[in-house]
Amino acid sequence: MNSRRHLLILLGAAALAPLSSLAQQKGKVLRIGFLGPTTASGTARWVEALREGLRDLGYVEGKNIVIEFRWAEGKYERLPELAAELVRLKVEVIVTHGTPGILAAKNATTIIPIVMALSGDPVATGLVASLARPGGNVTGMTGINPEVAAKRLELLMDAFPRTRNVAVLFNPDSPGTSLRAMEAAAKSLKLELQQYDVRGPGDIDSAFAAMAKRRVDAVVIVDEPVLVANSGVIANLAAKMRLRAVGGTDFAEAGGLLAYGPNRREMFRRAATFVDKILKSAKPGELPVEQATRFETVLNLKTAKMLGIQFPQSVLVRADRVIE
Repeated sequence: MNSRRHLLILLGAAALAPLSSLAQQKGKVLRIGFLGPTTASGTARWVEALREGLRDLGYVEGKNIVIEFRWAEGKYERLPELAAELVRLKVEVIVTHGTPGILAAKNATTIIPIVMALSGDPVATGLVASLARPGGNVTGMTGINPEVAAKRLELLMDAFPRTRNVAVLFNPDSPGTSLRAMEAAAKSLKLELQQYDVRGPGDIDSAFAAMAKRRVDAVVIVDEPVLVANSGVIANLAAKMRLRAVGGTDFAEAGGLLAYGPNRREMFRRAATFVDKILKSAKPGELPVEQATRFETVLNLKTAKMLGIQFPQSVLVRADRVIE
């Protein structure tokens, strides 16, 4: 009887062990790393969208999660060391955005899962093996930038058919395929593209000064962390020079004239679902990369009025949002 009782006690303890372990896991404060290529202020509303998504899934900062932020301040050469810091902290998952940030995180670890809150073409840039089966430790969201960049040129021509010389703001330190796609689109639209390199916020003024000398008709902003984080500065300079300008949705919201692209807030919010699945033991390499499903055309009528511009009716009816 004693042997039988001892066996039952052992079996009971074994059955309760997983429950005890689960209870400990539930009480654990999980650490999430956020690798920011630019600044906290320039990324604030997207980070808040990520936080909202996490809160909706039951994650509360200071209660069951802590987010460790590291900011490169637009200096991409700092990204590898910042990524290494997050690895040394042994975070459960690293969230980042933009090709430079994702590459830095991927080079820093092959073990810690990495969630792309927003990327360009992750297959073309070697971040994942495929969208359906990314493999490795990287997954998340993509806006497929090359197609978006080409569409911006088309929108610009539809709105202003007489456009001929177009400046492109581009960061050569940010790997991607947008410029090649834009060059192909420009050729079919019979446009002349002039590239102006912007590696950091300090290069924006000089880029616009160079544009003034070359008398460009319009300017297109490529989706890239430094450029997107400085949308307001770029919008103001474009308006001051009376240039037709097109960028992402954040650009129009910051005062830019035209915009086409995915909604960044929605994508950062959606990235929280990847974090949740990974924290619940899903393997990132088996989580398909999600593509943006909704692309918006945004017109800023306030800026158009200030510039004395009227959009054609054919462009107005296509707008998903109008800022007045």
